[in-house]
Amino acid sequence: QVQLVESGGGLVQPGGSLRLSCAASGTMFSRSRMSWYRQAPGNEREPVAHIFSTGGTNYVDDVKGRFTISRDNAKNTVYLQMSSLKPDDTAVYYCYCYCSPAMCGRTLDYWGQGTQVTVST
Repeated sequence: QVQLVESGGGLVQPGGSLRLSCAASGTMFSRSRMSWYRQAPGNEREPVAHIFSTGGTNYVDDVKGRFTISRDNAKNTVYLQMSSLKPDDTAVYYCYCYCSPAMCGRTLDYWGQGTQVTVST
């Protein structure tokens, strides 16, 4: 069983920055793809960014150039540095861990509890 604990959310003005953190328990972190998703009120949960076990990254178009995902395998932690924040970035941000059968023997995936990010004046 893996627990994911997000932190770093809050209220920020448009144009500001925040850094989200997600600390994972267990031993599968380094073998997992880690992702950030977000869900705004009335909307479906959507992917924001992924970082693979190789360190490669992938972003949705809306956040390219503004958000940076990174990981520290020694600390079992994934980060999302968010800059040039806009009101449309307001959402609950969730951490997601996915480990494939090739890496973990079977599919394993877990969600964090979410952290609120509000971009407003």
